[in-house]
Amino acid sequence: MLRLISRRALQGVPLLLLISAVVFALLQAVPGGPLAAYLENPNVRPADIERLRRAMGLDAPAGVQYVRWLSAFVGGDWGYSYADGRPVFDRVLERIPATFELVGASTMLALLLSVPVGIVAALRRGADRFTGVLAVAGISLPVFWFGLLLQLVFANQLGWLPSSGRQSFGATGLSDRLLHLVLPALLLAGVQGAAWSRYLRRTMRETLALPFIGAARLRGLPELRLVLRHALPNALAPFVTVVLLDAAMLVSGAVVTESVFAWPGVGSLFTESLVKRDYPVLMAFLMCGAVAVILLNLLADVVVQRLDPRSREGVS
Repeated sequence: MLRLISRRALQGVPLLLLISAVVFALLQAVPGGPLAAYLENPNVRPADIERLRRAMGLDAPAGVQYVRWLSAFVGGDWGYSYADGRPVFDRVLERIPATFELVGASTMLALLLSVPVGIVAALRRGADRFTGVLAVAGISLPVFWFGLLLQLVFANQLGWLPSSGRQSFGATGLSDRLLHLVLPALLLAGVQGAAWSRYLRRTMRETLALPFIGAARLRGLPELRLVLRHALPNALAPFVTVVLLDAAMLVSGAVVTESVFAWPGVGSLFTESLVKRDYPVLMAFLMCGAVAVILLNLLADVVVQRLDPRSREGVS
């Protein structure tokens, strides 16, 4: 296990360097820039633009800018936001709790939805047709459209839930926070749960077709015990891998959901920074997302080895 962790960590370092270089180059290639708003203002003199460019370090070649950013980032200095001058680390840190809250709640809801649905779909052909239609709809519908539909029905028409934000103005109670969490968490859980239920259905059917399951049936083992004690643990190893990898993508990529519901997480911060070409914040967000994917990928490998000892044979 220690060998696996150390090897994955060593593989992650050059991967992060490559990601940082590619992302930095792509941001530099985007039309406009952090000074675009000033360039369009006729009251701002060219001398002022040049002074701002030098203050931000934008007058240096792209390669020099990248080396400066990388050396500072590795040393723990994430730089300062071009938008408001605040430290990038502080801006990201204050948004992370909201994103973790949303991703944690939606992941739990998705698991509560997908595991029983996947098991029932694997065992019952009739249920499989019904859940299959719902799953395909959940996977196919655009996230922003689904979110707007939830707002229209449950917030505007019925008035049961708030339509946006993390809490009401002046409210401090837990119940208000939970009410604001319901709609965005349901949106993410519905999309992820639909995909996870189909994946678990497939792995469960493959496991139920294995010879040891047939032998257990011949011995007269009760069906419920056969499914829960023998088939499900064997089907969970690949399922857990998919869940952890998708959770990593949710942490870094819940951009659309946070934008639709004005959820003050890192996803909405990314949208705001993208509009303003706030390079330091964008780089910090994308690097944090890459680290999250690598760490949860490593966690998935560790969990799979715990659930399925046969996978340890491939670890050198």
